Amino acid sequence: MKIEVKNVSKEFKKVFVLEKLNMTFESGKIYGLTGRNGSGKSVLLKLLCAFYEPTEGEILFDGENIIKQKKFPPNTRALIEKPSFLPDLTGYENLELLASIQKKIGKEEIETSLRQVNLYEAKDKKYSTYSLGMKQKLGIAQVLMEDPSVMILDEPLNGIEEETALKLREILLEEKKKNKIIIVASHIQEDIDSLADVIYKFDAGHVKKIEK
Repeated sequence: MKIEVKNVSKEFKKVFVLEKLNMTFESGKIYGLTGRNGSGKSVLLKLLCAFYEPTEGEILFDGENIIKQKKFPPNTRALIEKPSFLPDLTGYENLELLASIQKKIGKEEIETSLRQVNLYEAKDKKYSTYSLGMKQKLGIAQVLMEDPSVMILDEPLNGIEEETALKLREILLEEKKKNKIIIVASHIQEDIDSLADVIYKFDAGHVKKIEK
């Protein structure tokens, strides 16, 4: 699979936050996005998910302009900015509700994803009682559970303890071997260095590709 970002710009209130971006994402690689807060990383991730439309340019998924069709890209899962779930449901119930949309997985896959992120013991606690780190883990679990071809993760290890962070880095490296496209935005250089095959550095709406 290939995702192509072609001459993409995004404007808000007559101010361009992204200008003429050209990027390519291919299966079997992890891409790291770095840069200061406000440099445009999260805006690009939202463009890739069709939450925004480009002001200029196009984004192609295997040659198809899905974004222009205002369709969420197929077989893609994302965690962008802070995760948000229903507060009165348990962690498990929130994932079960999401899984019911496409009916691709059942209890076993949901529980596996919770174990992967070290959240299984808290699966029956209400989301409203979760700490920041636990909420983040649940967000990652919902990305993992349906085995998507494209995984988009915005600051995924923020607030997560070191033991689980190390485990999740290993999981992402294993997921890459399944020929997936994995895009990780992070301000934690250790995450980028340990995971990324290709790094895109954002600076005031522009991007520079850094080959490792």
